[in-house]
Amino acid sequence: MEAMPSPSSSSAQAARQRLADQLRELRVNAGISGVEFARRAGWRSSTNVSKIERAVRPASADHVRLWCRVCGASDRRARELLAEQAAAERMWLTYRQLNRGGLKLAQESVRDRYERVKLMRTYCAHVIPGLVQTRAYTTRALESIRIEQHVEIDDVAEAVAERMDRQRVLRRPDARFVFVLEEQVLHHRVIPARQHVEQLEHLLRVARLPSVSLGIIPLTTDRSRLGHRVWPEHTFVISDADLVTVELVSGFLSVSQPTEVADYLAAWDRLFGLAVHGEPARRIITEAADRLDA
Repeated sequence: MEAMPSPSSSSAQAARQRLADQLRELRVNAGISGVEFARRAGWRSSTNVSKIERAVRPASADHVRLWCRVCGASDRRARELLAEQAAAERMWLTYRQLNRGGLKLAQESVRDRYERVKLMRTYCAHVIPGLVQTRAYTTRALESIRIEQHVEIDDVAEAVAERMDRQRVLRRPDARFVFVLEEQVLHHRVIPARQHVEQLEHLLRVARLPSVSLGIIPLTTDRSRLGHRVWPEHTFVISDADLVTVELVSGFLSVSQPTEVADYLAAWDRLFGLAVHGEPARRIITEAADRLDA
C-alpha cells in the first residue's frame, strides 16, 4: 500500500523526540544524573526529567533554557536548541489555537506564504481548495468551522473577504499553482445545487489562468496502472519544495524536515501521474455540473 504514515505521529512526534534526545545527550555529556539534574532544577523527583527526555512531555522553551543552564551549554548551542524547540512547537497547530483570535486573523496569518511562494502544489481528496473557492463555498466552509471549533468571534464575513482577496495571487506572473483533485471532490455538495454548479463553473474559469494547472483523478482510474497501488491521501499543500502543510481533523501539521518533505513530493508524483488535465479534466467537471443542472 503506497500510503504515508500517520502525519501527526510521524512528523510532530519525531520532531519532539529529536529535541528530547539532544536534551538527554546534553545532560549525559555533562556527567549529570537524572536525580542530580532534578535537584539542581529544584524539582522534587526526576520524573519530569525522564518524561521530557523521552518526549512524553513536550519540551517548552523554558525547559530548553533550564537544560542549557544546568548542563553549562554554550550560548550558540542554546540558540540552536531554542530554534529547534520553536520549530517543533510550530509544527502542530490546533484549530482552536489558529482560530482563537477569530477567523479573519487566521486567514491573514497565512497570506505571506501565498504571496511569496513560487510553486504551490495542492492535493485535495475531500474539499475544493481555498484558492479556487467561490464566495458562497467559502462562506459555508468558514461558517462550519466557526460552529465546529466553537469560535466565539463572529467575523465570518471579514474572513471570507480576506480569502477572496488572497485569490489575487493566482494572477501572479512569477508563480505557479498546481492543483490535483480527486473526482469525488466535485460531488461533495455542501452548498445548494445552483451554488455548487457555480463553484464548478468557477473551477473551469480558474483553470484557464496562465499560472494555474488543474488535474482531476477520475473515479474510474486504475490506481494500480503505475506498477503499484496509489491510494487517496489526506489533503496536503507543498509550498516550493521545503514546506508541506497537512489539513487534519483537529489542526494543521507543518512539515519541513527534508526527508519527510521528500515523502510528500513522492506522494505528489504518484497522484499527479493519475490525474488527467486539459480537455479531459474540463469534461469531468462539466459533466458533474450538468448532472446538478439538469
